[in-house]
Amino acid sequence: QVQLVESGGGLVQAGGSLRLSCAASVSIASFKAMGWYRQAPGKQRELVAGITTGVSTNYADSVKGRVTISRDNAGNTVYLQMNSLKPEDTAVYYCRADRYYPTREYWGQGTQVTVSS
Repeated sequence: QVQLVESGGGLVQAGGSLRLSCAASVSIASFKAMGWYRQAPGKQRELVAGITTGVSTNYADSVKGRVTISRDNAGNTVYLQMNSLKPEDTAVYYCRADRYYPTREYWGQGTQVTVSS
């Protein structure tokens, strides 16, 4: 069983910062990619940032320049550092991991981020 546990969410004022953590129960090197997604009420879940085993990263245009995804293989943890937060960043943030063989995706339970104006 693979478990992903997100933490670090909370209430922050606009312009503030948060660091989200995604702790995996297995080596994150076993995943071809990991990423952070977010979902606001009534909206589709969208990719915020992703990172591959090869350390390639990608970011949504809406967060580029304000967000950094990183991973700590030894700690089996992926981080999302978010700066200059805006009210539009308010959402539940989910961690995702994709396994090579057999192909399978895993999701965490989510952590709430609320940005006040």
